[in-house]
Amino acid sequence: MTGYPEGYTSPRPEWTTGRGLYNALARRADVAAKYFAMFLLDAGGLAALWLLVTYAYAWYVLGITAYILVPWWVFALGVVEGAILWESLGRSWGQKALGRELTPVSGEATAIRRLLYFVLWNLFGLTGIGFVLVPPLHERWSGLGLRRERPSSQAPVPWYRTSAGLFVAVLLVVTLVSALGVTLTWESLRRLFTQAGQTVEFWRALVRPDTTILLDAMRDMIVTVFMAVLATLFAVAVSVPLSFLAARNLMRGPVGRPIYTILRGAMSIARSIEPIVWAIIFLVWVTALRSPFAGILALWVHSIADLVKLYAERLEAIDQGPIEAITATGAGRLSVLRYAIVPQIVNPYISFTLYRWDINIRMATVVGLVGGGGIGQRLINYIWGVQYRQAGTVMILIVILVWAIDYLSARLRAKLA
Repeated sequence: MTGYPEGYTSPRPEWTTGRGLYNALARRADVAAKYFAMFLLDAGGLAALWLLVTYAYAWYVLGITAYILVPWWVFALGVVEGAILWESLGRSWGQKALGRELTPVSGEATAIRRLLYFVLWNLFGLTGIGFVLVPPLHERWSGLGLRRERPSSQAPVPWYRTSAGLFVAVLLVVTLVSALGVTLTWESLRRLFTQAGQTVEFWRALVRPDTTILLDAMRDMIVTVFMAVLATLFAVAVSVPLSFLAARNLMRGPVGRPIYTILRGAMSIARSIEPIVWAIIFLVWVTALRSPFAGILALWVHSIADLVKLYAERLEAIDQGPIEAITATGAGRLSVLRYAIVPQIVNPYISFTLYRWDINIRMATVVGLVGGGGIGQRLINYIWGVQYRQAGTVMILIVILVWAIDYLSARLRAKLA
């Protein structure tokens, strides 16, 4: 009892409570994030196009290597304003990618409205002030708003009649032209068709193997296989528990989500560094001599990063039905894990492990080229010594090994499917 008649007082506004204020801020942040995600896609695409066009012009016309022929602030201003103008006057790449379109709240999307949207987006959108309200200020005052793309009974517009389609086409063409300028020269093309005779000695060595090195080469082959086996086994032991921490559907809440984000980020960084670079790092770290141990560590780190991603993505795709059914019986987390999750991931985990072992066999050869031990070390020594017969013999053995492991791995994975 408050002492007032029923209906005399109104309930406390939700935004005045802590939970209500948090929800209001979260809604506004979500709206702003969608706008800025679209803006970053458009600005990033325009920046890439500008850089590629500048590079192609500088390379083919001026004969120099340059990416920006204007002051950096002109480049930044042009990209930002170009992205906003594109979003205001047409359907941009970012709008197309996110399934959004700029439509009028009422009436028609006239040119005046679109120009007003452009000006207001600069004033309130970029500064973030406009997102204090939902919908944002630039939508309220311009009468235009971003809405989900609505299905239409009319035939779809051909890609060459849309700004997003033309942008992608131009970007691909400019990328191809720039890539040709970076990687090819007329001299290299000429030599490709006229200097094939320089490799005759090497091809001749492949059909005349040196059998005197077979025993030593076989020993290094065994070392290579053991490197791959150890790296894979050690990686599995670490990756399986980490995969549960890297699964988005299992790591929720204020504690789980930061762990998920940090772990996924760390794995992405480790995976982006090639095993051959890890091998160089560990050669400096553990030894300055030829060492299979450095090769094992290189493969181990890269395998962990790869397997955690594969395992976690499989965990994120599990069927929630068994989990809900077992949870409804009052079972604890360990029981849910044992009877609902593990049966769904055992075979995929084994298949991913075999696939990674197959990759590690080939990568073990590559890390050997920088001193990481195994058959790769012997191959690079023969090549440096211009011993083509011996190098050809080693290459034949590597081909046989990779083919045999690939066949065995494929058969094992097929039985698990």
